[in-house]
Amino acid sequence: MNKLKKGDRVIVTTGRDKGKQGTITQRVDDELIIVDGVNVAKKHVKPNPLKGTTGGVVDKTMPIHQSNVAIFNPATGKGDRVGIKLLADGKKVRVFKSSGEEIKA
Repeated sequence: MNKLKKGDRVIVTTGRDKGKQGTITQRVDDELIIVDGVNVAKKHVKPNPLKGTTGGVVDKTMPIHQSNVAIFNPATGKGDRVGIKLLADGKKVRVFKSSGEEIKA
């Protein structure tokens, strides 16, 4: 079970975007995620008349490793770690490590 999922609100803990918050928009693979407004790079794009795209410099959101982000806990206003709790009916749920409350997804 992945601890971070698409749609989770996260905060960046390391790197040049440290402290920025965003929402996970995509999981690239098991380790890399794409977060809105984080790790934005300038990409030079050639024009393609067949697709109708113009050339120029475009801002592109690049993937970031999931170990460099922490899930945002709205109760504390800080980043938090994620734990997995087994319920009585055998279901697994994600919980905040600091408070033990379930993460609403």
